[in-house]
Amino acid sequence: MELLIRPTPEHAARLAARMVAERVRAQPALVLGCATGSTMDHVYDELVALVAAGSLDLRGCTTFNLDEYVGLSPDDERSYHHYMRTRLFERVGLPPERTHLPNGVAADLAAEAMAYERRIAEAGGIDLQLVGLGTTGHIGFNEPLSSLMSRTRQKALTPETREQNAGFFGGDPGAVPPRALTMGVGTILDAREVIMVVTGAHKASILATATEGPITARVSATALQLHPNCKVIVDEDAASELEGHTYYRWLYEQEPEWQPFRDDPTL
Repeated sequence: MELLIRPTPEHAARLAARMVAERVRAQPALVLGCATGSTMDHVYDELVALVAAGSLDLRGCTTFNLDEYVGLSPDDERSYHHYMRTRLFERVGLPPERTHLPNGVAADLAAEAMAYERRIAEAGGIDLQLVGLGTTGHIGFNEPLSSLMSRTRQKALTPETREQNAGFFGGDPGAVPPRALTMGVGTILDAREVIMVVTGAHKASILATATEGPITARVSATALQLHPNCKVIVDEDAASELEGHTYYRWLYEQEPEWQPFRDDPTL
C-alpha cells in the first residue's frame, strides 16, 4: 500500500484521475472498476475534463461497478445505474454494452450475484478498481464483519451507512434502501490495481484505522493492506490522524515513479 497526501480534495481527485488516464493510455481496453459517491464526483469530473480536452479516450474501456441498491431499478434517479450514466458514461461516450452494474431488481439476487462474478471473469478480471471509504471503514458495501474472502452478494446496510448516504435520498436515512448487492472484499482484492480516494476531516479517524490499524473483518478496508498494488490518495484533512504522515510525504517526494506527477503544478 502506498499513501499519497495532497493539499486539497481537488488535488486528490485530480491525481487519481491522472493515474487512471495514464493506465488507460497504456491499455485502451482497460477493465475499470468504478465506485460512486461524493468523492468520486470530483474524480469523474476530472476524467470528463481530460476527455473534453482530447487527451483521453475511455470508449474502449469496460467498466464494472462495485454495487447497487436492492429494489432500485436502473431508471430510478437514486440508483447507481443512473448516477454512473449521468456522472461519467454519457459524458465520455462509453457504449452502454461496455458498462456493468449489479441488477438490484433481479428476481433472484443470489443468481445475479453469481452472474456478476462470471461477467467480471469473462472480461479478464478488473485491471484497476476505484474505491472510496465509508464511515464504518467499508469498501463497496462490505459492512463490518464482512468476510475478507467474500464475493459479490447481497448485504444489509448499517444505520451509519444509510445516514452517510441520506443526502442522495432527500436527507432521509429511512429512504435509503436497507440492502444492496456489492462486490465482495475478495472480489475487490482480485483487481490487479486498486486506487482508494479519501477526503475530508470526517474520514481522518477511519482512514488511519484502515491504513495503519490491524487487518480485521470489522473494517473491510483494512484488507487493502494485503493488496500488492494499492494506492491510497488523500487530502490533508483526511490525513490529519495518520501516524506516518511525515514518511508518506517524504516517499511521494522521493520515489521516481511520482516524478511526472510532481512536475505538474496542478497536482
